[in-house]
Amino acid sequence: MEVYGAVRRFVLVEGHSRREAARVFGLSRDTVLKMCRFSLPPGYTRSKPVARPKLDAMVPVIDAILEEDRAGPVKQRHTAKRIFERLRDEHGFSGG
Repeated sequence: MEVYGAVRRFVLVEGHSRREAARVFGLSRDTVLKMCRFSLPPGYTRSKPVARPKLDAMVPVIDAILEEDRAGPVKQRHTAKRIFERLRDEHGFSGG
């Protein structure tokens, strides 16, 4: 993030060329162009949701287990390992 601001300041405020900024900061010219174009890094966005073919069938069961846990004492809530064991034993989930 510090480099991002430094590159923008170098090009936009101090008036140096993007090519010179790329050389000084050791970045590609395309990267410097993107840094100058966006005030904040745009970040990564997924083009489509994550595919979970095996887990999607178990999500309602997991949600039910977690909903039951809210009613009980905190110390008796399920851990991730215990939820997996219940899915394996009660529903035949192999996980792999």
